[in-house]
Amino acid sequence: MHIGLSINGSRHELEVEPRRTLADALREDVGLTGTHLGCEHGVCGACTVLVDGTPVRACLMLAVQADGTSVTTVEGLAPEGGALHPLQQAFTEHHGLQCGFCTPGMLLTALDLLHREPRPCRERIREELSGNICRCTGYLGIVDAVEAAAVEMAGETSCRDA
Repeated sequence: MHIGLSINGSRHELEVEPRRTLADALREDVGLTGTHLGCEHGVCGACTVLVDGTPVRACLMLAVQADGTSVTTVEGLAPEGGALHPLQQAFTEHHGLQCGFCTPGMLLTALDLLHREPRPCRERIREELSGNICRCTGYLGIVDAVEAAAVEMAGETSCRDA
């Protein structure tokens, strides 16, 4: 089937099998391997991308379902050769990554949260990221990073839990 979609601001026309997942199309047809495949059952969150601004598990969405949409992958956060996105910078500075496997999904899930709620409390950050599994960090650095990015992006002090 022929589909057309915008990926990280660039138009792409693809020929895909009807049962091809969006994750496979992004990785194999477009060459954007930042969308990781972990469980391939929608449980781990490593394949999270934004489709029309909404986080989706790319392993569960068929590529044909994305026809006509705008998809943002982790590669779309910072321009090539440019400065890191504030979330990426915060993950680096606050030790929010170790092996990096969960990082793309964490970043896009956190970006969605910060667009909806510019000043989330730590408990809210933990709640929002609870669908993304990380086996390395213990989540403390990730929560710290999202909180720091919220301050950077909103230009104000983030909410603090008691």
